[in-house]
Order: sequence, then C-alpha cells, then structure tokens
Amino acid sequence: MNEKPYNVDFRLSAEAMPKAFVLTDQNGSITFTNGQAEKLFLCKRNELIGKNIQTFISEKYHLIFSSFFSHIFNDKDVIPNTHTQRLFISKCNGKEVPVKIELNPLRSRKNSMVLIKIIETDEEWKANHPLHWIVESAPNSFILVDYSGQIVMVNKQTERLFGYTRGELIGKHMDILIPERLRAYHKKASREFYTNAQVRQMGVGRDLFGVKKDKTEVPVEIGLNPVKNNGAYYVLASIIDITERKKIEDELRLYTSRLENKNSELEQFTYIASHDLREPLNSIISLIELFIENKSQELGTDALHQLAYINDSVSRMRNLVTGLSDYARLGKNAEIERVDFNKVVEEVISDLKKIVADSKAKITVEELAVIPAMQIEIRLLFQNLISNALKYKSPNRDPEIKISAQKVKGGWQFAVSDNGIGIPYDQKDKIFILFQRLHGRNEYGGIGLGLAHCKKIIDLHDGKIWVESELNRGSIFYFFIPINN
Repeated sequence: MNEKPYNVDFRLSAEAMPKAFVLTDQNGSITFTNGQAEKLFLCKRNELIGKNIQTFISEKYHLIFSSFFSHIFNDKDVIPNTHTQRLFISKCNGKEVPVKIELNPLRSRKNSMVLIKIIETDEEWKANHPLHWIVESAPNSFILVDYSGQIVMVNKQTERLFGYTRGELIGKHMDILIPERLRAYHKKASREFYTNAQVRQMGVGRDLFGVKKDKTEVPVEIGLNPVKNNGAYYVLASIIDITERKKIEDELRLYTSRLENKNSELEQFTYIASHDLREPLNSIISLIELFIENKSQELGTDALHQLAYINDSVSRMRNLVTGLSDYARLGKNAEIERVDFNKVVEEVISDLKKIVADSKAKITVEELAVIPAMQIEIRLLFQNLISNALKYKSPNRDPEIKISAQKVKGGWQFAVSDNGIGIPYDQKDKIFILFQRLHGRNEYGGIGLGLAHCKKIIDLHDGKIWVESELNRGSIFYFFIPINN
C-alpha cells in the first residue's frame, strides 16, 4: 500500500527525528513512518505502511494496548496530550524488545490521527537514567524488570554470572534465570514485594539458586529495590553469587561437626577420669589408712611418714581428677535465666559464714544487677572469688572484701576487691590457667582450679575477666558480662 501524501515540512521534520515515529489513523492502520521506525522494526517502509500497529505489539500486551489506544478518542472533552505506555513490540524478525510508546492524538475537522513515538526502553535507560551507569560498573549482577516480570535491562556482571548475552535476556521473563522448582517461591515473594514495595532481601537463611544458560545452578542472594522512572515502576534486582560463601559455610559446618565429636569424646574421657580413675584412688587411700591403723605399732617413724606422704599424694591426685571433671562439666546443660546477683552473693556469704567469722572478715556488698545468666555457674564464680580473698588474706590485717557492679556500654561490669597479699604484676595472667599455683602447697591449700573455673564461667557468658593488683595491698577482680537486647 502506498504511503499517504503529507506536506514536505512534516516529512522533513519526522525524518530528522532521532526516535522512531509512526502515524496511524483512528483504527490503528499505519499511514506514515520515518527512517528510525524502519531501523527499530527491521522492516522496509512499505512493509509497515497499511499494517495495523497492533500487528507489531507483543501478543501478551494486545488487550492492554487496544484499551490504551482507544481510550484517547473516547472522551471528546479531553484536551489532546501525550499518553505513555510501556510494553513489548515484535520486530519483523520476530524478536521482542521492551519499549516505551507515546501516543499523541491529532484531531482535525476531517479526521483523527495518532502520532506514535517509540523508544527502546533499554536504550532510553542508558541515555536518560543515571542508574544505568551505576549498575553497569557495579561488581554484582543487576537486573531491571518491569512489574510483569519482563527483563528490561541487565549489566555486564549478569552476562558473566548467567552466561547469556544481553540480547538473549532483554524481553524475556525473569523465570528464565530461576530453577523450575523455585519459581513458585519466587512468584509468591514477588507478589509480596509488589504489595509492599520496599528494599528487601531474598535468599538469606534459605537456599536460593539461579540457573545459568548451560542449566547449571548457582547459589545466590537477591536484593529487591523498587525503582520509578518517567512515571513507570520497575524492580531492580541485585544478585550476589554466594558460591564461595556456601563453600566456606559447608567447610565450617564440617569443622563444627568434627569439633562436636571431639568434645563428645572429651566428655567421655572426663567421665572415665572422674569415675573409673577415682575409684582405685579411693581404694588406695582406704588401704593406706587401714594399714596405718592396724600396723602403726609395728612400723617405725620413717615408715609412718612415708605412708602419710603417699596418702597425701594420692588424695591430691583424687582432688585433681575431681577438679578436672568439675571443670569439664561447667556449663553443660546450663540455661540462661534472669539471675538476681544480690541474692546469689547473699547465699554464697551465708554458705561461707564460718570461714568469714573465723577470719574476722568484713564483706561489703553494693547494689548488684538482675540480668540473664547461668545461675549455678555464677554462684560458683562468686564462691571462688570470695574464698580466694579469704584464703590469701594478709597476715597483718583482717580481710576486707567489697563487691560492686556498674552498668557499662554493652553490659555490666562487676568487681570483687580485697586487701590481701596481692599478685605480682608478671603473674596476673597465669592465675587463670588450669592447675597454675603461685604459692607452695605448704603455704596455701588448693589445686589451682578456682580461678580457671571463674574464667571458663565468664567465657561461657561471652564476657571477660581480669585482675588489677598490688603486692601486699590487695587485688580487684573484674569481670564483664554482656547484655544482648
């Protein structure tokens, strides 16, 4: 069909336009096109003239376009203006591309025409939207889709991640990159996103995958961001390949599993140490005591001293085994609950009242905290710290012990101070190590486990314990317990 005659000025103006223009009658039949329209549709002009514009609209948009096209002539009182719609067109080679079309109704006394400006959406974004330059240089994959799920724009990282070229993705539905088994979840998440469009993360805490062109899958996390441009709404999907992270997580899970097995083996060992080893030690002690009782008249002084030494050594070994078992069981099956530290300290002091009275100690307790903690372990913590303050008292003065607490950033800091013999500066860290002693057994009793217990208890609370001390003046034991909101 021949192109209808139009004045020279109109032809020259249309041909000079950098965008595709199509002129149709009121029924949608194309009566004129410019050179850019030929390039866009990949058709000769005579292949376009006479065809209905609906022929070149993607089938899934036929109903939308038909309603949109007829609407501009329905109301005669409407002032002619530009009407914009985003959809997909089919080129003469069958390829579909996203476009923005602008309909300009032209009315005259004789007839009504529609001037249609057609802009390829991806090109428009590149030219007019700064977001394109941002996502193109980003290290992550970015995909822009319209609210129907059609891909409008992708960046280079998307091509690298999924193995498709840009042309193979533009115009396709987002499902092309989603494994079939996850499409139902994706559709549900998309509906929820469209209902309340805001920045949202997908894939965190669950296994989410994308599918490449070669059908292999890649674990991903997706961030969804609502985007508005020229009155149209889009979703910008930021896609992160988490293959390496998954690999590290799998290795960490394997390591954790092995560590749990080792801990289980250690628990079994400590059970054997506390039960099977303690029994023969108890037997040895009983036999020695029985031997001394029955044979003391027949034994000389040296023999009795040697038996007493053996008995003391075996008793100490039994205490070490028991202490090691108690240390290993610390925190096992413990539960976090609200603990009144005031009540705990009051009960500990009551349990130690005979030792407190015998040593003529003065104990001052300020207002403490009520916070989440392991109650039994906290009780043992204060019992060890107060007992240590009483044990390592100065020979020149009565013990004075002060217990206090203060709220600090992130939790509570407690202090147990005394006026005892103090700790050498270079030994302050050593005292928290298992079986470490600063004094001989003849000077002070014990097996060197009390402060090791204290450190493990604070470690179980993700806290910190330390000491400040001055020889012959006393020590202050501090410990910090964090509070998670």
